[in-house]
Amino acid sequence: MPSTTKVLHFFCSALATSVSVGLLGFSMSTSWSESSMECTEQNTAYGNGSAMITMALFDLISARSFCPVLGQDPEVFKAFPELAKVGGAPQILHGLCVLLLVLCLVCSAGSILISLYNSISNPYETYMGPIGIYACNAGSACLSLLVLIVFALNVHVTGMPEGLARSNSKVIPVDVRDTQTQMGLGYFLVIPYLALSLLATGFIYLYQHAAYTHRREQQKPTEDAPKEIMMY
Repeated sequence: MPSTTKVLHFFCSALATSVSVGLLGFSMSTSWSESSMECTEQNTAYGNGSAMITMALFDLISARSFCPVLGQDPEVFKAFPELAKVGGAPQILHGLCVLLLVLCLVCSAGSILISLYNSISNPYETYMGPIGIYACNAGSACLSLLVLIVFALNVHVTGMPEGLARSNSKVIPVDVRDTQTQMGLGYFLVIPYLALSLLATGFIYLYQHAAYTHRREQQKPTEDAPKEIMMY
């Protein structure tokens, strides 16, 4: 049976990863960005309309005012069909974000299983030991960091909100300008997910460091003994 110290460290690692999975799951169900912009009918120089696109991973909400007609109620759309209308980089990058988040969940699930296995057994230093946990948590951290970068680029660089606002105009083509975007709760929840993945790795590192120190202390009496004594 593993020692109490080992059980404690590996259980804490599994607990930290479990909390991170809960945060990531919630982040995938809430809004990731909110973009507001001015909206005018095409071929007109001025207008006082506005549009707001609230973007989640699988849904989006389009709210319009005089864009292009008076008083439209907020509408909910499925994200991927609407992004298919926009096409190009916004569609590809959004799909990449979702894929990377799924891979994050897979890596976290692997980390939890290996941590729990180590808390009840004594596997060798293989992919079922600390090495496996390091690999899974490193994958989770790197992939989640990549998600933060890719989604921010998609919102601020590729013109995804503007394209969605244009594609949602069913009858009258519109122009949009002066877009202002704020990142949502779902986006920011990826940061504590990343931090908890690193924390889970830290628990395992602390255990390995403590185990190495303990082994060194047990070897010290033999290393420090006089050579004459060791000969007998």
